[in-house]
Amino acid sequence: MQVREVMTTDVMTVGPDIGLKAAARLMIDRGISGLPVVDGDGKLVGIITEADFVKQEADRSHRRYRRLLDALFGEREHRLVGETVADAMTRHPIVIDPETRVAEAAREMADRGIKRLPVVNESGELVGIVSRADIMAAFVRPDEVIAAQIREDVIERILMIDPASVQVAVAEGVANLSGSVPTRTDARLLEELTRRLEGVVRVNSDVGFELDDARAPDA
Repeated sequence: MQVREVMTTDVMTVGPDIGLKAAARLMIDRGISGLPVVDGDGKLVGIITEADFVKQEADRSHRRYRRLLDALFGEREHRLVGETVADAMTRHPIVIDPETRVAEAAREMADRGIKRLPVVNESGELVGIVSRADIMAAFVRPDEVIAAQIREDVIERILMIDPASVQVAVAEGVANLSGSVPTRTDARLLEELTRRLEGVVRVNSDVGFELDDARAPDA
């Protein structure tokens, strides 16, 4: 399963010139914790999140303290507190391609400790956003859908094996495989590719093979 199949395409965005208060109000009203920032051409230029607002407020408090010291010691603070999204947003955010597999997106979010990934096309245009909730939805797919994917995609399309030669049963995300395949490599690939499918929590394989690869005839 690819990111484009689970991502949210109706994405709320803001421009870099919108005021911070307006962006914060929008996030609160919509119950969201982050907003992609796009330019006039729809290209992603940043992302504004709750963490950015926290940092902005921390900077504001620090500057207020600095202004008090400046007043006491006759100095002037020239730096201005950010007022627009462009002043506080995270520039060059981590993004992902819509063709990326969901498992890779999940790994990226876990490794980076982030809650969402903007999805952009080859031109840098925002086409969607994938969140932790979207990833979770991929792992609660119905058992019958997972079983069909094993038969049609893994066994028939990738391994090019007669699907009738392997019995597939999926219950609560546990895939049970039995039957016979041409070679030991086919048996190993069947188990490994099934294990990688979204929604599969465990694979029980009792699949035999007709030939050991060492004895298989040359192609």
